Amino acid sequence: MSTATNPHKIISPVNVEKRQSINIQSGDTVRVVIRIPEADGKFRLQPFEGIVLACKHGHEAGATFTVRRVIDGVGVEKIFPLYSPMIDEISIVRRAKTRSSKLYHIRDKAARQIRRQMRRMIQVDISTGSAAEDERKAQEEAEAAEAKAKEEEEKAKKAEEEAQAVADEGAQTEDEPEEAEEGKAEEEEEEKEE
Repeated sequence: MSTATNPHKIISPVNVEKRQSINIQSGDTVRVVIRIPEADGKFRLQPFEGIVLACKHGHEAGATFTVRRVIDGVGVEKIFPLYSPMIDEISIVRRAKTRSSKLYHIRDKAARQIRRQMRRMIQVDISTGSAAEDERKAQEEAEAAEAKAKEEEEKAKKAEEEAQAVADEGAQTEDEPEEAEEGKAEEEEEEKEE
């Protein structure tokens, strides 16, 4: 049996001893450099840095660790297989001493902090707007201005007509007394002649 192979040996194209020796724990801040395949058969390297929420299955073949990162106010979690050949490098940036092995409560903590920040925010409506929308608004404003100008013009015409009508009535009433006075003067002259 001494010549038999170890049934628990992990077969992977990566250096298994290095991955086991890094000893990732929950609470650590790690930078995982991922190899992403491009269209032309080449790979580009993309780092993902965040806090380790959980490490599962120890150092066995199916070992995984979950990394959480907040990007533009959105929490992003990735589960990485420890022995994946698509991981180029794993480095521990910061070590933290934690009492629990699973830090899933950090999700809720982040949500509470965001809710607190939202209370302090003020609702505003600011936008760049499109050119077509600006033209439409300008056209509506021009039409409204034209309608208002027409309305004012009509009011001015009505007021002018009313003033003219009042002036005409006043002129007629002024003409009537003169005629009445002339008629009275004629009557008086006739009476004197008699």
